[in-house]
Amino acid sequence: MPEPLNVLILGASYGSLLASKLLLAGHDVRLVCLPEEAELINREGFRVRLPVRGRPEPVELDSRQLPGRVSASGPLETDPERYDLVGLAMQEPQYRSPGVRTLLESIARSRRPCLSIMNMPPLPYLRRIPGLDHDALKPAYTDAALWDAFDPAQVTLCSPDPQAVRPPNEPANRLLVTLPTNFKAAAFADAANTALLARLQADIDASRFAAPEGPVELPVKLKLHASIFVPLAKWAMLLAGNYRCVTPTGPREINRTVHDNLDESRSVYDFVAGLCVSLGADPSDMVPFEKYAAAAQGLSRPSSAARALFAGAQNIERADKLVQLIGRQKGKSHPVLDATVALVDAQLQRNRAAAA
Repeated sequence: MPEPLNVLILGASYGSLLASKLLLAGHDVRLVCLPEEAELINREGFRVRLPVRGRPEPVELDSRQLPGRVSASGPLETDPERYDLVGLAMQEPQYRSPGVRTLLESIARSRRPCLSIMNMPPLPYLRRIPGLDHDALKPAYTDAALWDAFDPAQVTLCSPDPQAVRPPNEPANRLLVTLPTNFKAAAFADAANTALLARLQADIDASRFAAPEGPVELPVKLKLHASIFVPLAKWAMLLAGNYRCVTPTGPREINRTVHDNLDESRSVYDFVAGLCVSLGADPSDMVPFEKYAAAAQGLSRPSSAARALFAGAQNIERADKLVQLIGRQKGKSHPVLDATVALVDAQLQRNRAAAA
């Protein structure tokens, strides 16, 4: 048996979902998070509950009972040289906080392969897409300079399609999966790094949960794709649903956002998918709107971006602005997308003025 891989994941909230799959497959994980979260995880581990077809209750993965080992720390207690792979599972604005910024600089110097699990793709990943003015996309980022030292060959993107939330009134080491779809990762430009992802895909596929009635195959797999455009299919979902949860009067639920005006949702979705095809994606890289709309029916909360925005956040991930800027480079625009960007801009300005 080959030695377990050692994986570093920045972000213990959404990152614990991928971590649970890696631990079940026998690999070791270090989570980078806030001090109080790290203390809790080191003391009690973490739990991930996820629905399994045919079972009345979700399965709970307890990290302490999985084959792999988990630990947690703050950013300044972490040496990236010790790890085979780095997962980027924080929201994009969080990377500019002082300790995380220092760790990110160390990761870039270490040239460790990085798998981004962000809605907002790191700029080095976008540099792998030809025909774009990459510098003109920097205004969409909270601090674009953070990514300057990364080699695009060492960075790839994994679409965060599975949906998960930290349940209210529960400890910070609990995660509830609400949509158990797959992580879709693009191949690295470097073949050795891609081989590492292929090993993780195979190991997660082969893993089974030890249930009382016998081994159970769990949902949420890691799927490796040759096309660098496959993870960009998430953009259409974000723009048709997540960012349109932002309204002039506050946040609304994703299912209402998508289904209250299905024609408008389809129009935005098709526009963004078409933009990805204009960048070089094959239409088959995109997810059909009908499949997305069906999944959205079960998303009964506002998006995390909308919730953060109306809770006073001064920065959020701006995939909406990124898509708008890319569209302008291709001579394309959509009035609903433009209106959404304007709404988000205006609320951020209000939040910053209130905090000044």
